[in-house]
Amino acid sequence: MNPPESVKKNPSGHTAKELIANMEQITWERTGPMSLENAQRNVKFLDRGKSLVDLRGVPVGEGDHAVIVASGPSIKFKDPAKAIQSSGYKGAIICAESAIRYLLTHGIVPDLMVTVDPHPQRIVRWLGDPDLDEEKLAKDDYFRRQDMDEQFARELEVNQKIIDLLDEHGKEIRIALSTSSSEVLVNRVLEIGMQIYWWNPMLDDPDAENSATRELHEINGLPCVNAGGNVGAAAFMMADAVLEKKHVGLVGMDLSYYDDTPYRNTQYYDAMLKVADEEDLDQFFIRIHNPHIDKWFFTDPAYMWYRESFMEIAQDADCMIYNCTEGGILFGDPIEFIPFQRFLEKFSS
Repeated sequence: MNPPESVKKNPSGHTAKELIANMEQITWERTGPMSLENAQRNVKFLDRGKSLVDLRGVPVGEGDHAVIVASGPSIKFKDPAKAIQSSGYKGAIICAESAIRYLLTHGIVPDLMVTVDPHPQRIVRWLGDPDLDEEKLAKDDYFRRQDMDEQFARELEVNQKIIDLLDEHGKEIRIALSTSSSEVLVNRVLEIGMQIYWWNPMLDDPDAENSATRELHEINGLPCVNAGGNVGAAAFMMADAVLEKKHVGLVGMDLSYYDDTPYRNTQYYDAMLKVADEEDLDQFFIRIHNPHIDKWFFTDPAYMWYRESFMEIAQDADCMIYNCTEGGILFGDPIEFIPFQRFLEKFSS
């Protein structure tokens, strides 16, 4: 899959481009063994939910359309929740776990939440970590410096608000819970009482020799879904392949940062500093021009790989895809890049 033409004209980011070429192997080394270990442990919890197969044919939202809400930086500028509320939209609302606080704070209870990342500690924070304390915070500044939900800078206060919100609304929410999820996250989901639908992420080619995906399926017999390496793509697959929606709008799917974002506020800043000095970090990023809004964004190797994976998924999708993020780098055939308001006008009644 070729990157946008603007990337080819951009001379920066030479290290980023080398990393992108090896991102599949890097991702496997970072998450593959952990995902398998988590899946083996989670077998004992499978009877606390249903298979993702059981979600097929279930009416989720009205009509043949859905909105995917991810938590990219455009959320704080475009505020799609406000547009959803004012439009009276009644189609399916599917969100990444990282967007649940945003939606519930705005009075929107999603029809389905999705999670896939196997990280042992961080992902539970999106659902509120009952064990969060100052000692934990001192060990990890990931949430304090992120260019996503800035509210997380007030970590203990916001953590308690998320716990309260999910105590109130959690039992109403279906969750497509990946078997790769960590022990603390699964325990939190069970504690909340969410409606669980289990699934396996595709870790590699299931037809390959010694396939980890095939091993995963043999562990639990659950369906395997190509999640594109990230929760936003996984949420899209739920709308397209599971719920069979024919029109899917994406918001918060930036896969990039606004051009004035400090490098410190990017996800892999700490990892980059382990191999390069601060003044040399340009080599880890690629700047891309979005012609639909005539603005520049920059992305890291992981996000760029996610973009390429999503574009491959989009080629095989059975639905129309509308990127309504109004920012970022996810554009190109067959995705229609339109304002969110236009999508809502078309599919709200």
